[in-house]
Amino acid sequence: MPDQPLLLSFDGNSLMHRAYHAAATGKHVDDWGRPVWAIKGLVGYIARAAAQLRPDAVLVGFDCGVSSARKVDYPGYKAHRPDKPDDLLSQLLAAPSVLRDAAFQVVQPTGYEADDVLASSVALARAGGWRCVVVTSDRDSFALVDATTSVLRVRNGGLENATLVTAVSMPDVCGVEAWQYPDLAALRGDASDNLPGVRGFGSTTAARLLAAFGSVDAALKAAFDDLRAAVGEAAARTFSAAETRETVDRNRRLMRMRYDLPLPSLDDVRLPLDYLVMRRALARRGIILGPSLWALTGGSPPVPEEAVPFVRPREGARTPQSRRAPGEGQMALF
Repeated sequence: MPDQPLLLSFDGNSLMHRAYHAAATGKHVDDWGRPVWAIKGLVGYIARAAAQLRPDAVLVGFDCGVSSARKVDYPGYKAHRPDKPDDLLSQLLAAPSVLRDAAFQVVQPTGYEADDVLASSVALARAGGWRCVVVTSDRDSFALVDATTSVLRVRNGGLENATLVTAVSMPDVCGVEAWQYPDLAALRGDASDNLPGVRGFGSTTAARLLAAFGSVDAALKAAFDDLRAAVGEAAARTFSAAETRETVDRNRRLMRMRYDLPLPSLDDVRLPLDYLVMRRALARRGIILGPSLWALTGGSPPVPEEAVPFVRPREGARTPQSRRAPGEGQMALF
């Protein structure tokens, strides 16, 4: 529905982690020796995605840095993660205020995460009759995909190899329909968040189960012979164990995002942003950007428009081999 306005919602933490490790701009520091390369990388992601997708509004979300409602619920949540390097932590702490000074609308909710800001952004866009594209490096946001919501997932290689995941392309990307993704994630678990899945259920087996029964709840009511026909003897026995329901319920609860966080209004997040305010605020942290900010500040493309084509998601199935590389169903930016 291209006539609907477009909101871009960015996962500040995940994109900064990727920019930090990629160090695409070098390990840049400001005049006081403070590291800024991950912050610069985040602003670069925002500017380049805006240049490609031409949004009407932009919002940036960050994790709360001091508390976590999910850890209160389940102390093991992300408990295995090592401490962040000091030069990354300092940039994560500084980034929200740097972006606010640069005229971006930033949300950092107490007790919750950037994922919750993304989900609430989707709800805000939907209520206003807008489309939403979520920009992140995590697959968690696939749970948000629907007819008016897509996910631009940034992987290795940055935005040049970013994948646009839509409701049409979800079966190719994940093996399930968009509405089934939360169940697939609950079955599979998430090692990065220290959430074990159902034993023996990776993405492939989980997709087979959901293809056969539609949902985990329906599968839990199915006869054992039907389970065995769908996923094999071993997986059927594991799935039939008493702890399966507990595992799935825990993962569903902790993976479920908040759709009701208070956010600025759509009018408050509209573009353009003030070019001079943005440049001056970034320059104070040693981040010098100019022409690349044009799509955020109401300028004109620095190169002919045909040099940065928009590639629409391809509809239809792809082969297992072609899924390993970007194709027409994916979007390469610049």
